Amino acid sequence: MDLAGRYNRGLEKLDEIHAGLGKQVMERLKEVCPDFERLTTEFAYGEIYNRPGLDLRTRQLCTVAALTVLGNGAPQLKAHINGALNLGISTQEIVEVIIQMALYGGFHCAQNALFLAAEVFQERQR
Repeated sequence: MDLAGRYNRGLEKLDEIHAGLGKQVMERLKEVCPDFERLTTEFAYGEIYNRPGLDLRTRQLCTVAALTVLGNGAPQLKAHINGALNLGISTQEIVEVIIQMALYGGFHCAQNALFLAAEVFQERQR
């Protein structure tokens, strides 16, 4: 697939996961560094998120788990919790994934992620 095709496929996947918010983030990123926005859209969303072998729901839960364990990407974790909810993943499933990550990232990472998840859940109820 050519670069334009990967980019467009990435935009579609970004919108499927994050709705309009993903495009807003990418537009802001494009203002700072157009190359990084393009690489993220083409590679992360155009290639990785479109690979066969895992469904999008599983990929999103893996992303929430990874960001929880890393413990240093609060904005990204909030965005991917929102993305998980957009894909029909339940609040309980998200909470369980975060609890499971306490074993691997520590209780402090899980606690911080739970607080972020609570913020997202509350924001979406408004």
